[in-house]
Amino acid sequence: MDHVRFGSTGLQVSRLCLGMMSYGEPAWRSWVLPESEATPFVRGALEAGINFFDTANVYSLGRSEEITGRLLAAHARRDEVVIATKVHGRMGDGPNRQGLSRKHVFDEVAASLRRLGTDYIDLYQVHRFDPHTPVEETLEALHDVVKAGWVRYLGASTMAAWQLAKALGIAERRGWQAFVSMQDHYNLLDRETEREMMPLCRDAGLAIIPWSPLARGFLTRRPQALRGTPRGADEPIGDRLYDVPWRDEVVNAVCDVADERGVTPAQVALAWVATRPGVTSPIVGATRPHHLADAIAALELGLGEDEVALLESAYGGRRLGPSRAGA
Repeated sequence: MDHVRFGSTGLQVSRLCLGMMSYGEPAWRSWVLPESEATPFVRGALEAGINFFDTANVYSLGRSEEITGRLLAAHARRDEVVIATKVHGRMGDGPNRQGLSRKHVFDEVAASLRRLGTDYIDLYQVHRFDPHTPVEETLEALHDVVKAGWVRYLGASTMAAWQLAKALGIAERRGWQAFVSMQDHYNLLDRETEREMMPLCRDAGLAIIPWSPLARGFLTRRPQALRGTPRGADEPIGDRLYDVPWRDEVVNAVCDVADERGVTPAQVALAWVATRPGVTSPIVGATRPHHLADAIAALELGLGEDEVALLESAYGGRRLGPSRAGA
């Protein structure tokens, strides 16, 4: 497993990041695995050379962070791994249990540290943009948690390019710690981040760590076969994200290339994402043994120009509007 520089920082991360949302409390999502079943995946990732693990406070309402912390402590030294988590989502009742206010940031960084069982978080990310809190308030709070030693680096996720640009500009003017990475939605079924976000990140030197590079499973099998999997049968978010007229055409192109190469569709879809300009480390989930093997094999799969052209040819683009800007 190769390790690469994380944006313009000195941090080195593996070419793949293991997403820990898949491990937690099955009552939260039917396809989530409990701790006992998550252990082989974390151990296998470490054995393969993956040192980068991404979770969030809202995943299984904190349970994912607990499992992440325990499994990494059991199978790796703390200085060998890069732990990323996030803040923004609702973590309880009451008006101050969500968002990016100074209160919520401080409360949740302390809670995440307890659940992870660690003294510091390597990458602390804002999970979404908070339109109800002044950006300056959020950025100063994040700067302070870095200066307190609780966080090493700051990252952002899932916002409009103008929102990220505004935050970067404010941090630079105030002399505050700035975001060093963007975790955005990016795959063959949703390439809208190519319009403005990815060029901005490349220009500013931010690492790009795409989430859902396999489109929540839509890119891993022919359209008619998706519903045969536990996640495919219980994926309302995916149904909404990928309700686009070109979906099946793109998926079939991925499967056609995979059949021709004698590999799985997952390898083809992930190989495409991993080699896009600026992409640092795609975040992959694993709930079956072949998921991790496919992800690792994808890094060695070189796609030809004709194959890339076929994969990209069916994409129709989205009609952008206010709902996407504030996603």
